Amino acid sequence: MEDRKDEINSSKNISEAENLSSETESAQEAESSASAPSVSDDGEYHFARPEQNLYEDAEFVPCGEDTEVPKYYVPSEKKPKEEKPKDKKAAPKSKKRFVKLACACLACALIGGAVGGVVSWKVLDNNSSTPEATSKPISAGTSGSSISSNTGSSTDIYSLGCKQAVGITTEVTTTNWFGQTSSSAVSGSGFVVTADGYIVTNYHVIEAAYQRNYKVSVMFYDGKTYDATIVGVEETNDIAVLKIDASGLTPVEIGDSESIQVGEEVYAIGNPLGELAFTMTTGHVSALDRKITTSESSSAINMFQFDAAVNSGNSGGPLYNAEGKVIGIVTAKYSSTGVEGLSFAIPINDAIDIANDLITNGYVTGKAYLGANIDSRYNSVYANYYKMPEGAYVFSVEKGSCAEKCGLSAGDIITKLGDNEVKDFNDLDSAIRSFKAGETADITVYRNGEYKTLSVVFDESKPSADSNGVNDSGLSSHNPFG
Repeated sequence: MEDRKDEINSSKNISEAENLSSETESAQEAESSASAPSVSDDGEYHFARPEQNLYEDAEFVPCGEDTEVPKYYVPSEKKPKEEKPKDKKAAPKSKKRFVKLACACLACALIGGAVGGVVSWKVLDNNSSTPEATSKPISAGTSGSSISSNTGSSTDIYSLGCKQAVGITTEVTTTNWFGQTSSSAVSGSGFVVTADGYIVTNYHVIEAAYQRNYKVSVMFYDGKTYDATIVGVEETNDIAVLKIDASGLTPVEIGDSESIQVGEEVYAIGNPLGELAFTMTTGHVSALDRKITTSESSSAINMFQFDAAVNSGNSGGPLYNAEGKVIGIVTAKYSSTGVEGLSFAIPINDAIDIANDLITNGYVTGKAYLGANIDSRYNSVYANYYKMPEGAYVFSVEKGSCAEKCGLSAGDIITKLGDNEVKDFNDLDSAIRSFKAGETADITVYRNGEYKTLSVVFDESKPSADSNGVNDSGLSSHNPFG
């Protein structure tokens, strides 16, 4: 027993050590050079995806109590449902009731130690007509089908989820210094949103395929497999859309994430660890409007919190409400010793708006774009040292951009954008995202010992501009200190 206990503790310590991401090199150098006091790390947020050698789990930076609530959506007050009197002699249920499926576990055997991601499912209403196979964008409450009654049993939701599940697999080929090649697979999940084969998932699930042109495959519960093309991605909000050549598929019904209330029951279905496929966990909505920032993306993603257990391998999976409607995309969890039940999902309203743009245009339209290269090292430590205000330090501006047109110059320190105070790069990025392309905003800058106010009309962010380290707000970080 003692040997077994030591073995378990040893495995646990190794697992915890592997899940911890180191702080970025720039942060270490900045703190070291300025002798800034150290900050204790209470834990990390991780994508709910498998750990594998291709890329590291992202470290999330939780926002403080004083963080401004994101403007993506404001949950509306939900009226309580009227309770119907129970009738022991109720009419028999429709003959079209759900047939419960015995769902076999799917084991993703991944080569080279790369354990795969998520398999997600959607809810089907046999009493609803199947949508026609069209390429029209999906909309809340009208696409797909859900449970016919106000609430369904967990077994109904699970059975429906199995019918609508897809697994997403990326074949990864690597070559070592000796020219030898090896193959592995990175697995994730997504869910069908149109009958003709559009599928929504997390961007990080297909990140390797998007960046390196790897093959992406989609597998359904019945064993059918399709080659998929990447329609478009929105890296900032961790959303991607795939397309397969299929028809007559059963899409999920999209719920309304604006009406989510804390305490609502939710269901997550996925394949934790890439091996325990078709696992369902249940929980409740714990909190709304959590602002999560990853080290892979400088911008915060608006999510809601729930306590259903999720693990590596759940990313991209749907999160159902009691009506069998998808209200979120399982994306992240908080990982720290002694911490459990802190899981996060992207609100489906936010995700579907993005998906519609990706399906129609291939990119998200109307996003404000500035076009400035911001010093990634400039923070309160440097500001105090150089006797300058906190803000976003402009290293350079793009030629022909709205930043150049409004008079923004290298060396300016942006301290305010519109009504948003700017203390650093992240603040500026978040502030830009509160505007649309074509809108006008005042920019307050510190230049040569005095403050100036400039007026900018934002450009539109387009894929052609989102390159060379410039994100879709028209910002790029630069380290002028080496």
